[in-house]
Amino acid sequence: MRKKENKISLHRRIWCKIRFWQKLNDVDDETLARYLMLSVRTLREYDSDAGNLSLERLENFMASTGLSLDLLINF
Repeated sequence: MRKKENKISLHRRIWCKIRFWQKLNDVDDETLARYLMLSVRTLREYDSDAGNLSLERLENFMASTGLSLDLLINF
């Protein structure tokens, strides 16, 4: 029998990349929240469930940081 694989959703992958970028660039949660235009509380909620991460939030982040979607995904 084949082993059942758990797949990581695209929302979760992107969120992990954003958090990885945050750690590499030594950005605090308040600044990241400002880049995404949301609250610090919502950042912490995304840590457990990134399913509500919208394209608008992603676009806000990319505009604030100068990163492209391609660069973020292949980070």
